[in-house]
Amino acid sequence: MPNARRTLIAGNWKMNGLRQSKAELRGMAAGAEALAVELLVCPPVTLLAAFAADVAGTRLMIGAQDCHPAESGAHTGDVSAEMLKDAGAVAVILGHSERRADHQEGDAIVKAKVKAAWRTGLLPIVCVGETLAEREADEAAAIVTRQVRQSVPDGASAANLVIAYEPIWAIGTGRTPTTDDVAQIHGTIRHVLAERFGGEADGIRILYGGSVKPDNAATLLATPDVDGALVGGASLKAADFLAIARAAPQG
Repeated sequence: MPNARRTLIAGNWKMNGLRQSKAELRGMAAGAEALAVELLVCPPVTLLAAFAADVAGTRLMIGAQDCHPAESGAHTGDVSAEMLKDAGAVAVILGHSERRADHQEGDAIVKAKVKAAWRTGLLPIVCVGETLAEREADEAAAIVTRQVRQSVPDGASAANLVIAYEPIWAIGTGRTPTTDDVAQIHGTIRHVLAERFGGEADGIRILYGGSVKPDNAATLLATPDVDGALVGGASLKAADFLAIARAAPQG
């Protein structure tokens, strides 16, 4: 991995966490000080402002899990990128498979949300990945290629985009693809980015997500073109999350 791509370990708490979760957060913030990698936690929006305030001045960053494309308006229950930024977020996860499945979000809406993130200076982490049926039909590369092409707007750069490859069948199941499979898809993503953005693609980080745990993190994070991880359940506990971060190349 080129030195220009600094390892990013991002935690997606999904619909988990209450105010008492601050104890875990503080443990993560304390552990982040000894790490050379970037560490990001994306809690539910109910905790975002409090968490951002709590870790201010530390190396632990706080992000969000979704945003609405519009700046404001009659969108009951939605949260804009501007609101996330105001609450202290520095990044936002977009296009996660659970959003695509549960809320029928297609590539076009993901693309609009990326533009919203850029509008406010948030770093979008754009998720792509195939289902088990698509992998078994040998369509994984085609599905991911389409999602990257159609979910990412023009103007992407190393400074304003992160891609996360999450094979849907591996999320929360304990199953992971082989390192060869991961390297192949990450290489495909890099190629697609290079076709559109030229040399800028060399600096865009591509994370792996899908049942990343302390016991498999070192192997996954040593895989070519893997520039970090998007961690689900293991990011809820400071001990597990920090163990994954310590398994990453500390460059």
